[in-house]
Amino acid sequence: MLQIQIPGQGNPQIEHLLLDYNGTLACDGRLLEGIEQRFLALTEMLDIHVVTADTFGDVHRQLQGLPCQLTIIPGFSQDQAKLDYLNTLGAKGTIAVGNGRNDHLMLKHAVLGIAVVQQEGASTLCLAGANLVCPGILSALDMLLQPKRLTATLRT
Repeated sequence: MLQIQIPGQGNPQIEHLLLDYNGTLACDGRLLEGIEQRFLALTEMLDIHVVTADTFGDVHRQLQGLPCQLTIIPGFSQDQAKLDYLNTLGAKGTIAVGNGRNDHLMLKHAVLGIAVVQQEGASTLCLAGANLVCPGILSALDMLLQPKRLTATLRT
């Protein structure tokens, strides 16, 4: 469990990290360097979930051996499917990270929504739904490992 101070929301007890795959953890379907190390550090505090439509068809191999729960969603109504998954985890105990248009609902409704902007860009709808925007997934994951960064960025 990760306990962080989110200004305006108190000190929620975070149990889950919900992540998009393509454009967030991967570029062109390939897992980005540095993810494995951060997953190993974060798994001591959080249950890690990856939800994707698996656009490139290789997510199982890319995430093989990593401490995360992988869920493949259908190719339609993906924004709703991701929100439904968030709600099964409990939105008030889950941080969500994504970059795509289909991530906007999970970012908006999670206790903390983080949008990332990388090589594949980020949807403006996604950015509007987020509480925070990071220049990449490694930066976003590092903020969870160093939670005072979140407090400093989100204070009012």
